[in-house]
Amino acid sequence: MKSSLPISLWLALALGSSAFAQQAPAAPADMISNYRLQHGEGRVTPDTTLNRIAHDQAAAMASKDVLDHGVLGPFSSRVASSKSERAAENIAYGYDNFSKTLGQWIDSSEHRKNLLMHGASKVGVASAKSTTTGRTYWAMVIAGGYERTRPPPRPAKLPTSRHAERACRIKLLGLCL
Repeated sequence: MKSSLPISLWLALALGSSAFAQQAPAAPADMISNYRLQHGEGRVTPDTTLNRIAHDQAAAMASKDVLDHGVLGPFSSRVASSKSERAAENIAYGYDNFSKTLGQWIDSSEHRKNLLMHGASKVGVASAKSTTTGRTYWAMVIAGGYERTRPPPRPAKLPTSRHAERACRIKLLGLCL
């Protein structure tokens, strides 16, 4: 009976540590959200359209081995399919993991401004590796303004006749006298 306690304790520790070791690193959207929350902004969720836009950008930069926002054309044209009111893009190269890339963006005032875009609610992140240099290129597209505010409809004007306007000399409690 004495030997079962150490074995069960060892088994519990071994299972617990292997479960801890197998935890996946945080997803880019979660990492960006955590940073945004620390700075008074809301969470962002991954978006398939923004992921596609980011992937196309990263792949184009990797295939041409160039860091350039305009490699696929103007950002405004590329992001139009997201149907957002505002969007921004961060690009980078060099790091093989997102955590280090995010740190690079946080250390840059312009990139940090994009990460902390007020009202952003969706994000897409992608990377691609250059077959020529092995360099990893990253692209992030962050967007907001999906809840477009529409002006309230104008009240319909009731038709009035000239006769009704002339006949009403005094209006009292909604009655025309």
